[in-house]
Amino acid sequence: MFCNLGMVKVYLRKTITYIMIIFSLETSCDETACAIVKYEKGVFSILSNVVSSQVKLHSRWGGVVPNLAAREHLKNILPVIEKSLRQSKIDFKKIDLISVTNGSGLIPALLIGTSAAKTLSYLWKKPLLGIHHIEGHIYANFIGNKKPLHLPGGEINRKWEKFPILCLIVSGGHTQLVLMKKHLDYKIIGQTLDDAVGEAFDKVARILNLGYPGGPVIAACAAKVQNSKFKIQNSVKLPRPMINSKDFNFSFSGLKTAVLYLTKKNKKMLSDKKFVNEVCYEFQQAVIDVLIAKTVKATKNYHPKTILLGGGVSANLELRRQLKKVIKKKFPKIIYHMPNIRYCGDNAAMIAIATFWRWKHKKNQVSFKQKIKNNWKKLETDANLKLK
Repeated sequence: MFCNLGMVKVYLRKTITYIMIIFSLETSCDETACAIVKYEKGVFSILSNVVSSQVKLHSRWGGVVPNLAAREHLKNILPVIEKSLRQSKIDFKKIDLISVTNGSGLIPALLIGTSAAKTLSYLWKKPLLGIHHIEGHIYANFIGNKKPLHLPGGEINRKWEKFPILCLIVSGGHTQLVLMKKHLDYKIIGQTLDDAVGEAFDKVARILNLGYPGGPVIAACAAKVQNSKFKIQNSVKLPRPMINSKDFNFSFSGLKTAVLYLTKKNKKMLSDKKFVNEVCYEFQQAVIDVLIAKTVKATKNYHPKTILLGGGVSANLELRRQLKKVIKKKFPKIIYHMPNIRYCGDNAAMIAIATFWRWKHKKNQVSFKQKIKNNWKKLETDANLKLK
């Protein structure tokens, strides 16, 4: 009986199921996070995604204190890893690849995560890959809303993965417009010259005595104005910094200062909830107006086929709603996508997604395989790591 060897090879390629399990850590700021994900037949399933927040600890200081964050990461990292392993019901022996955020972020915090990942890579004898924090936020868009998750670019779903892609990244430490001509090909075309959006929200909340973190509480106060009929007699007006500049950069420090001067002139009004709500509404709208204006300007210049939103501030409901409305009206043929709110903040699942794509596009390179095999002793942490 004769056998066609070529036909056998084709048959094997079609019938052998490719499975990959990724273990990821994220400690770039004040969340200690661990995720274990599984890739099979183009489907990406999140087996566990554990996040331990430090919001209560840092709220008394009105912002993240790097050394305190590192101390908490050190205390939480092992319990978070153990919980993630339990939830996933995966033995560490089945893990194929370890990844960790090695920049950018707070260096004391990053060191805890990278040290833990390097130790596990050595003990478990698993390859290790460092991932840029912003790359994680970009690829959070590739996580679906249901389980199992269909990963665009896999064999199941490619319906909105069209390049070039324009990414608006808005978080506590970053405000950037990033152009992607293909996977892992990044060009920063605009960024903040001073405060990031999330940082500005936190500082304004502190000025208004609203507590930390500033994003959610300012959004809640702004919603009260939007959902009510009352109007302040002398309506609050704030500037839209750099909204008409010819470039794609941002500046939010002046907007924060405008709020500070406004409150100094109206100290007695800080006890008036309606006034505070009005300031929150105007501040939030000023931020949104600038973000949308710059995104529209960049879209007209670079002609992307897809626009993505990412970062912790992408959880802001008004930003999500208004950006979607503008893109739909001005650019109806462009695909607009934003991450599920549960994946907007810092988490390890987004790091795992980015890990898969970085591995997928370089897995056939011998030098790449050798590098990640020895990363347990070579991987470096960089607070100012560049996205490239």
